[in-house]
Order: sequence, then structure tokens, then C-alpha cells
Amino acid sequence: MQDKSQNARNYWKENLRCLVLLLSIWFLVSYGAGILFRSVLDQIQIAGFPLGFWFAQQGSIYFFVLLIFIYVNWMNRLDKKYGFDEE
Repeated sequence: MQDKSQNARNYWKENLRCLVLLLSIWFLVSYGAGILFRSVLDQIQIAGFPLGFWFAQQGSIYFFVLLIFIYVNWMNRLDKKYGFDEE
């Protein structure tokens, strides 16, 4: 029983590490690129628009979708590693 409990704890630790990393990236992209670093990013142009504006309007959405796919892939590998997969 101890082995299953330790296995579950290790799984949860890695799960939290994954969440903290991806949520930090999410914060940096949404708040950092769209608000905090906007003036610096606005010096770069994409298709005629300032990069800070692009991140605030469209870029952050692309990153959010990408983070969802990364999370799904990461959690599937984590589930298989600890034997919690459904397959």
C-alpha cells in the first residue's frame, strides 16, 4: 500500500510542476507580452502591426492553444509513467 501512496505523491508532484511551469508561461505571455513589455515589443513589426499589439490581440490566443496541446501531451506521458493511463 505504501508503494501506491508514494507513486501517487510523485505523480502529483510532477503534475504540480507541470501546472506551475505552464501557468507561468501563460502569465508571461498574457500579462507580460500584452501589458508589461508592450512598449519594448511594439518596436518590432509583424504584418505592419506592432508586436505588443499583436500579442495582446492574437498572439496570446495562439500561445494559449499551444499550451493546451502541450499540457495534454505532457499529462498523457505522465499518466503512462505512473500507470494512471486509461489505455
